Amino acid sequence: MLQLSYITTQTAMTMILALIAMAFLTLLERKSLGYMQLRKGPNKLGLTGLPQPLADAMKLLTKASPTPTASNPIPMSLAPSAALILALLLWYLYPSTYSMSHKNFGLLLFISISATAVYSILAGGWSTNSKYALLGSARAMAQTISYEIPMILTLIFYALISTSLDLSNFCDCPSVSCKSQLAIPMALVWLTVMLAETNRTPFDFAEGESELVSGFNVEYSGTKFAMFFMAEYLNILFMSLLSSILLLNSHNWAPAFAFFFLLARGTVPRHRYDLMMALAWESLIPITLSFTLLLTPTLLMA
Repeated sequence: MLQLSYITTQTAMTMILALIAMAFLTLLERKSLGYMQLRKGPNKLGLTGLPQPLADAMKLLTKASPTPTASNPIPMSLAPSAALILALLLWYLYPSTYSMSHKNFGLLLFISISATAVYSILAGGWSTNSKYALLGSARAMAQTISYEIPMILTLIFYALISTSLDLSNFCDCPSVSCKSQLAIPMALVWLTVMLAETNRTPFDFAEGESELVSGFNVEYSGTKFAMFFMAEYLNILFMSLLSSILLLNSHNWAPAFAFFFLLARGTVPRHRYDLMMALAWESLIPITLSFTLLLTPTLLMA
């Protein structure tokens, strides 16, 4: 009973700290984009704009959240909550040094949660009865299905090298880092898949402003929009953490991968949708499949 309460408290504290980190990641993104565009980001509120995320949260939580007349109100209300809950659930897998529980199937749980998360986007776009939102959610669904295949193959590759599905074992296995130097193409594939799975630039087709206004969340405002927004940035933070663990065998490099997301948004133009799908099916899937089948036995025997 004591162990269960400790695990529950630890998981809750991890989720709270993840929410705080998510808030200031948005500030870092606005600051970074400002300097990339030769301007200043938010700097008026408080000391150099540090309380800006708190002001944004207060504004979103106090705004009205109307429901369109032709929409389906029940799934429209449940979709943002489901997206946020699934994003928070990922942080149960955080490989803390002081953790009393070992997630022996952590990678499988990550794959299950990330595959389920797209249904909240699909339900959110469909329930609003807006053609722009529906098209954006359909794009997100197709994109997630396409890029889940190379993502799963890449995770299988690293799981076979480390002979474990527990994320904690990646941090305790320095030989994986040495072997992964022979698999740099898989690391590059993972960085590409990481951007695609989180619907970030240059794969942000679910929110193409010039085509879909605001994408699947075009009819959302207030608290419901804030939930989708928080879920997106929580996923970015966890993907940064997972990338640091897989590629560098330590969670200390997660901020560098998070900044990679921000750098990609400020420097890389958006792809065409057909090129994005062709990249997944014609390039990434053959590369990951061949490396998993051919290179993994070589690395295991090394």
